[in-house]
Amino acid sequence: MWRAFTARRIAAAAAYGGGGITALGGITFGLVVMEARLARKIIQATPNADPPVADGLYGESLDGSPLSLVMIGDSTAAGLGVHDPEETPAALLASGLSAIADRPVRLTNVARPGSRSHALPEQVGQALQVRPDMAVIMIGANDVTGRVPAAESVRHLADAVGRLRASGCHVVVGTCPDLGSVKPLMQPLKWIARRASRQLAAAQTIAVVEHGGRSVSLGDLLGHEFAADPRSMFSEDRYHPSARGYAAASAAVLPSMAHALGLEPDMPDPLLGEGVLPVYLAAAEAAEVSGTEVSGASVAGRDRGPRGRWATLLRRRSVPDITPAAPDVA
Repeated sequence: MWRAFTARRIAAAAAYGGGGITALGGITFGLVVMEARLARKIIQATPNADPPVADGLYGESLDGSPLSLVMIGDSTAAGLGVHDPEETPAALLASGLSAIADRPVRLTNVARPGSRSHALPEQVGQALQVRPDMAVIMIGANDVTGRVPAAESVRHLADAVGRLRASGCHVVVGTCPDLGSVKPLMQPLKWIARRASRQLAAAQTIAVVEHGGRSVSLGDLLGHEFAADPRSMFSEDRYHPSARGYAAASAAVLPSMAHALGLEPDMPDPLLGEGVLPVYLAAAEAAEVSGTEVSGASVAGRDRGPRGRWATLLRRRSVPDITPAAPDVA
């Protein structure tokens, strides 16, 4: 009962833009601002070059017409922090999807470092030009650090998912990562960042499922790994993921892409407590549980119940190994 109450409170606060960094005042707020400026100076002291370009055709030797995959979002989707195109999440997902589908995949990445959710309309417009079969969106970290209200962030994300789905494109969203794991952050900023990240992730999940997409929780999955082994999971700037970090995130997202395209069945495991829940409960659970996917569901032929939209919660026992493969750039 307590967990259900907590889930409702977190998801409701996120959906309506409550809580997070914006709910501070007085001395506490001043302390957080000072710590945030210090953390930003530490991060920016090791500048990154532009992310490597990984666009191209993956699995060219395979038969069949290419699937069109687009990456949308911020620096995480763009692959900032690594130097080899093969190490970017876009390349890892394209090569992994090609292997699962046994057909070529043409990758187009329109993500840009520093993007907040308000950049999604323009990026989606660019993505639709290549008629994508699958879109992966990673967004939210810059909204949290920029103190953008969750309601404003998810409005842009909802519109983006809706436009892509209306075109026939499947959508998987990697929700806001756990910023509390970022090494330069100190308390209480670390706690505040974690809370704001999870609230935004819950709100994103609700918006994504309501508009026909699937969400995958990256925050909890990567938070523990990044916190336990920051030297190998973070890049040189101690903010963006390293090659190993991107591989972990990509391995969590890839199964949801395969399920969305019908390449693998959705098979909830009742022993792990998966099943159909109201979307607000599923969203709050996903924000706290490693590698959890949330997608729309129906019960007795109805998409909605007395407590709102139905959603399926899927937890992965393990994530697949993704072996990078260089594209045949066209």
